[in-house]
Amino acid sequence: MKNRREFIKKTALVTAGSTLFLAGCSDSSPPTKSVNINKNRKTRISLATSWPANFPIMGEGISRFAKRVGVISGGSIKIKVHPKNELVPAFGVFDATSVGAIDAYHSASYFYKGKNEAFNLFTGFPFGLTATEMNAWIDFGGGMEIWRELYAKHNLVPFKGGNTDVQMGGWFKKEINTLEDLKGLKMRIPGLGGEVFAKLGVKPILLPPGEIFVSLERNMLDATEWLGPSLDIKMGFAKVAKNYYTGWHEPGSMLSLVFNKKKFDKLSDEQKMMIEMASNELNSTMATEFQYENAKALKEIKKLDVTIRSFPKEIMEKARLAMMEVAKEKSAKSADFKLAWESAYAFMEENRAWSDIGMRAYLEAR
Repeated sequence: MKNRREFIKKTALVTAGSTLFLAGCSDSSPPTKSVNINKNRKTRISLATSWPANFPIMGEGISRFAKRVGVISGGSIKIKVHPKNELVPAFGVFDATSVGAIDAYHSASYFYKGKNEAFNLFTGFPFGLTATEMNAWIDFGGGMEIWRELYAKHNLVPFKGGNTDVQMGGWFKKEINTLEDLKGLKMRIPGLGGEVFAKLGVKPILLPPGEIFVSLERNMLDATEWLGPSLDIKMGFAKVAKNYYTGWHEPGSMLSLVFNKKKFDKLSDEQKMMIEMASNELNSTMATEFQYENAKALKEIKKLDVTIRSFPKEIMEKARLAMMEVAKEKSAKSADFKLAWESAYAFMEENRAWSDIGMRAYLEAR
C-alpha cells in the first residue's frame, strides 16, 4: 500500500512537470520567467565603430545588434557602442581591438588592407560576388575559415557585420565619356575598386564619411563613391556633383563585426552562440534595409538636378581587365591574398551559371 501511494505521488509530480513544460512550449502560454544560465557570468564589451554617432543603417544597425545581444543573453552581455572618435579614430579600430584597448569593432575589412592585402576580399571586389553570393562564400564556400585564420594572426575573431548590397559607381562633377576623362581625377574610393580606378588613371583617396562632402565641395575631390541612394542623398553629394553613375566596383560589400580574440574566448559557449546568431541577423537585416531605403531614396534623387548614368563600354572592358591584373599582381606578392582570391574567384565561377539562369534571367524577364 505504501509503495502504491509513493508511485501515485511520483506520477502526479511527473504529470505536473510535463504540463508545465508543455505550457512553456505553447505559443498561447509563454513562460512567465526566462532561464538565464549565464546570469552570474556578466560581460561588458566596448565596441567602437568607423561611423559617426547615429549613422543611418550601418550605425543604427550595430546599435540594434548590441541591444539584441543584451536581450537574448538575459543581460549577461552588455555591449557599449562608441561612434568614431569617441574612443579611437574611424580607421583606428582594427589596431585598438587587436591590442585589447577595446573589445570589438564594426567597420569594413578593406580599410585595413595595409595590414594584409587579403583583407580587401572580405569586403568584396569589383565585378565580384553579389550580397547573396558573398554570404554563401563566407558561410559555405570556405570564406569564413580563411577569414578567421588570417584575423587570428592579429588576435581577432571576425563575423559578418552587414551587407550594403550593390553600390552605385559614384558622383562625378563632370560627365565621363572616355578613358581620357578619368585621367588625373581625384576620387574618394577605397579597396580594390580604388586600385582598379588607379589603373584607369584616377587618383584614389581614402577618407572617412565625415570628410567626404567638404572635400568634394572645396574641389579637393573631383568625384566620390559612397554607398547607394539611401545614404548618398543624406550626404548631400547631389548639391555639388550632378553625374551619378551605376556601380560595378562593390556588388555586395560585407561589413565586419570583429572581436578581440582573448576577450571572445573568455565568453561561455552559449554567449558565443548568441553573438553569432545576432551577427547573422544584423547581416541579413542590413541588406534588406538598404534595399528598402535605396528604393525610396532613388525616387527623391530623380527629383533633383542629377543625371543617372552608366560608364561607357570602353571603360567597363578596361576595368574588368584591370581587376584581373590587380588580382594577379597581389597574388604574386601575397600568399594570403592568393589563398583568399583563389577561393572567392573559384566560388564565383562555380556559381556564375546559376546566378545567370536564376536571378539575372528572372530580372530580365521582369
